[in-house]
This record gives sequence, structure tokens and C-alpha cells, in this order.
Amino acid sequence: MKKKQIITNDKKYIMNTYKRFPLIITRGKGVFVYNENGRKYLDFFSGIAVDNFGHCPPQVVKAIKEQAGKLMHTSNLYYTEPQVKLAEYVSGISSGGKVFFSNSGAEANECAVKLARKWGRTKKSGAYEIIVFKNSFHGRTIGTLSATGQSKYKKEFAPMLSGFKQAVFNNLSSVKKLAGRKSCAVLVEPVQGEGGINIADRDFMAGLYRLCRNKGILLIVDEVQSGMGRTGKFLAYQHYSAKPDVITMAKAAGGGLPLGITIASGRAAGVLSYSDHASTFGGNPVCVAAGLAAIKLLNGKLLKNVNTTGSYLIGKLKELKKEYPALIAEVRGIGLMVAMELINSKSNIKGNDLVSKCLEEGVLINCTQDKVIRFMPPFIIGRKDIDTVINVLRKILKRRK
Repeated sequence: MKKKQIITNDKKYIMNTYKRFPLIITRGKGVFVYNENGRKYLDFFSGIAVDNFGHCPPQVVKAIKEQAGKLMHTSNLYYTEPQVKLAEYVSGISSGGKVFFSNSGAEANECAVKLARKWGRTKKSGAYEIIVFKNSFHGRTIGTLSATGQSKYKKEFAPMLSGFKQAVFNNLSSVKKLAGRKSCAVLVEPVQGEGGINIADRDFMAGLYRLCRNKGILLIVDEVQSGMGRTGKFLAYQHYSAKPDVITMAKAAGGGLPLGITIASGRAAGVLSYSDHASTFGGNPVCVAAGLAAIKLLNGKLLKNVNTTGSYLIGKLKELKKEYPALIAEVRGIGLMVAMELINSKSNIKGNDLVSKCLEEGVLINCTQDKVIRFMPPFIIGRKDIDTVINVLRKILKRRK
């Protein structure tokens, strides 16, 4: 199909829930994607932190092909070796807990919410309230939207589920005010991704851990976007003195295929039992085979590159900030989870306008919160790739100086 026909048919047959940019991606390899004419684009967003290892990494492609030739699907009423292998591996390099497989981050968080509610019912006299945070994002289902701390996503779908109390991120006293006999869990992102790459303070995370232990409340960390090495460690919580009871993962967990993971350890490990939760496609043999191949790519060398190139990217963006102080408010990040916040002004370039201009120059980035530019490139990028992006940004910003 021609480009014009694809766009026309997309609008005709697919629900209009995405504001798409005028790019048709036909293939991807490494740090690049290609359009229908073969033009390549440097991908600095990785499909929303999914393609952490680049597009079509050979090890993952091989695992998918091999598993697809053996078994593509079977009911979770039977055992499969790929599930057991990935669960054992994930448990071993995270919290040592038990795993539930689903298909997305929203589903992983739904599982965590159900687990927390059962914990409260059985272990804490019927407690059901979950403390969440302003500016958080946990998914698009009604349950995870109810937990999300951004009203703009909720207004068309009210009423939300009750039982979610909103605290202020990085403000422990606001959590303490809400923590009571009805509280069964705290749900927090160590790094708020969609919220604008807001990074939890060390004292805040340590305080949450102590509070949850003292109050008999579960600590749930949402690592859907920050996990799988994105911050320079396997999981972002590992930067802190805080051990969660429940961890949720997705995005890059499937190596490019749909896979959600909920890990419950210690006092939370045995909460869910027979018939409490299920997923027809959760733990699909092909998806977990891809996930195991992907997670095994997270060696010390690759994580070192996340940290060194992340520091280089942040440094270069800070140089841009010095050049354009009237356009750039702040640069922040951890590992390769980086943000450049623009200054809102009628005369300044808008976030999505900058994204569109970068697309024209062959670079894919993202804007969230209207003014926060997100950079979440594949872990295999080098300094040359970063320099390319910085030069493109400088060229665009120079026109607005």
C-alpha cells in the first residue's frame, strides 16, 4: 500500500486513540528504524522504552523463531518450560519472589492492586486503601487509571474505583498523613516516566520502606518503564535502600513482544492463590522465550554503557541549556532515562513542535506533560549517536533563540 492509502485506511478502520506523526515504519535494526522509502531514523525513544536492546536484536529474534516452531500457545492449566526458566531467572536477579505473567504494564499493576487488596483483607482487618502519587502513571485500565495521579486521563471515564489516596511524590510527610488502618499498600514509581522523568529521592524511598514496614503496609514499585536496565541497574529500586514487597515490570521485559511481570516476595509471595487471578495469554511461550533472551543481554558491559552514555547525554543537554537558558528550564535523568524540560512561553517552541522538527531531521524523541522532552534510546547507542541528536536539537533551537 502507498503511504497515503495506509494513512487513509488507518483513519477509516482503526479507532482514533493515537495522535500519530506522519511516519510509516516498515523495519528496524539496531538504533535505527526505516520508512517505506528506506530513509533511516535514529530512534531515541525505543518504542516507549521497549526496544532497550535495539530493534530486532539477533539473540531475541533467534529465541522467537525457535520457540514459535515448537509451541506458540497453550493454556496456563499446563506447565511449560519457558515460563519456569524466565520466572527463575527474574526471581534470582530481583527480589527472590514469585512471579505472575501477564501481557502489559497495566495488567502487571492490576495484579499488584488485587494482591494488595487481598493482603489487606486477610492480613490487615479488611484494609483496602492504596496510597499513590500525584503525577504518577500506572496504566489505561479503569483500575490502573484510578491509581494514576493525573486527572487528564480520567475525566472522560469517571467514576473511578474508590480506595486510592493521592500523596505528593518525594514528600514523605504527605504519605504519613494518609497512612492509616485502612491502608494496605503504597504504589510508587522510582522514576515517574510519563510524569516527566521525576526521580525519587534516596531519603524518600528509604522512608517509604520504613513506613511500610512499621505500619504493616505493602510497598509496590512500578518498574514498567524504569526496569530492565533503563536506569543503569536491572531495576531502579536497586539504587535505593528499599526492598519492595511487589515489583511490576513490562515494556522491555518481552524483548519487543508483549509481556508483563508481577513479582511478589517475602510476606507478599503467598497472598494470591488458586483462582485468585489468571490471564489467557500471560506467559505465552514465545513471549517469555523472547523475554529470557532479552534479559540475558543485560550484562555488566551493557549496563556500564547505560551509565556512561547516559551521563554523556545529560552533560550534552546541560550544555544546550547553558546555550539556550530562555528555552530550556531543566535537564534531569538517571541512566538512559533522561528529560529536557522546556520553558513554557508563547514565543518558545512547544514540546510536540520540537518532536516534529526532530522527526523531519531523522531523529525520534518524545514529549510528555506538554513541555518535557524524553530521551530513552536503546542501550547500544554510542557518543556519536548522542552527538547527532544534540546537533539536531541545537539546529532547531537556534532558530528560536
